[in-house]
Amino acid sequence: MITKEKWVHRWNTWIARTSLQGVWRRKEGGHLVRARIVDPTTGHMKEVRKVLPESDQATALKWLTEELERIRAGIAWAPPQQTRFCDFAVSLLERKVQRRELKSATSRDRWRHTLEHLIAGTTGSKSGRFVAGLGEYFLDKLHVSHVETWKTEIAGLIAAGDYSPTTANGWLSILRVILKAAKREFELAHLASDGVEDFDTSEHSTYTEEEPNSLLPTEVIVFLGTMRELYPQHYAMTYMGFATGLRPSSLRPLRRKGHLADVLWDQGRIFVRRSQTMGSEVMETTKQKRRYSITVPSELMTVLRWHVETQLATPEQQDSDLLFPAITGGYRAPSVLNKPFADVCEAMGLGRHFSQRGLRRTFNDLARAAEVESVVTRSISGHQTEQMQVHYSTVNADEQRRSIGKVIDLMEVRTQRSGGTQAAGSGTQDGHASEAPDDAQRVAGGTQGGTQ
Repeated sequence: MITKEKWVHRWNTWIARTSLQGVWRRKEGGHLVRARIVDPTTGHMKEVRKVLPESDQATALKWLTEELERIRAGIAWAPPQQTRFCDFAVSLLERKVQRRELKSATSRDRWRHTLEHLIAGTTGSKSGRFVAGLGEYFLDKLHVSHVETWKTEIAGLIAAGDYSPTTANGWLSILRVILKAAKREFELAHLASDGVEDFDTSEHSTYTEEEPNSLLPTEVIVFLGTMRELYPQHYAMTYMGFATGLRPSSLRPLRRKGHLADVLWDQGRIFVRRSQTMGSEVMETTKQKRRYSITVPSELMTVLRWHVETQLATPEQQDSDLLFPAITGGYRAPSVLNKPFADVCEAMGLGRHFSQRGLRRTFNDLARAAEVESVVTRSISGHQTEQMQVHYSTVNADEQRRSIGKVIDLMEVRTQRSGGTQAAGSGTQDGHASEAPDDAQRVAGGTQGGTQ
């Protein structure tokens, strides 16, 4: 006997019961699932209802069972996976800004600029080649192969000289952050950036021996003298950058007065606790996300007092709390030292480029030449690791020459102590010093003595 289906209109659709509890057959096709369960995260009754227009009974029951198990486990609901990369990337940036995870204006600009390349694509300024972005891909359909294809095409722009591998690695870094967040948020089965490596930078040097972006001690003296002559208003900031290794972004927001003054004139103490990268916006911490203080000698304080007394020319500068204010009393632009540095380099005949970043590099080199302990150097410049301190250092030819000379001095002392009378290199026909046979004989003698 065939039982006639009884259709009822419920939940805005016509449905009929099936033999499976919680699964209803839809008149227009597919199934509707519905159940009620206590949500352990709230203690309240929760309704689960979903239309599955293309599923059979078994598939519908499977979805309902998995959803109920997820709720019992207290796992948060994940949004639908049919979300495009472009929409998720933009929303992630907005959330990061709202959560203050991207505190500085420079970081936010870097993300926005990178998203333009990742979403809309990139056109090489020299080659004219266009590399499509990943914006239209659905996140659950975006695969490692898609990312690797995009990377291969970007490599073509690098080879054409359109972009440096360092710049492209910055794009990859943000891409990994986006895809990792998407995998976590949507519970994706795979990570589309898994195993995707950075571009090789071994043949691309930011700093070279010809362009180290660092000055020798003798060059620092000439540089400062020329700066004071050509741009006295920037002399103190430059002097302080060489002396402390502080970033210009940390120097620009220093306050010389006010209830939150960063310069304690009587104590010779300076608080490093803010960073200004763009406009009037200031981040209440440093790039390293730490706040600290340094105690400076009287020579530096004398230069700073001279600056305040003689270089704050406008009423707005004099009223400003800032140590290095612009003529309007506000913050100096990030590019404020670019032209002065270029003019000073030309006037002194340096013959190579030297930028604001070189202040920090030169400080590390000067501190090493002055034999300052590494831990003390980092406490001044704010470097948190020895690795970063080394990254911002340049070993010059004089240092190498002196160091090798010290090694040779030890070699000669050892030769003399071992009883060698010949000059190094004349002990044998092949140029080896005579101490080697003496060492061998001494070891042999010690062995013989030990066996007697």
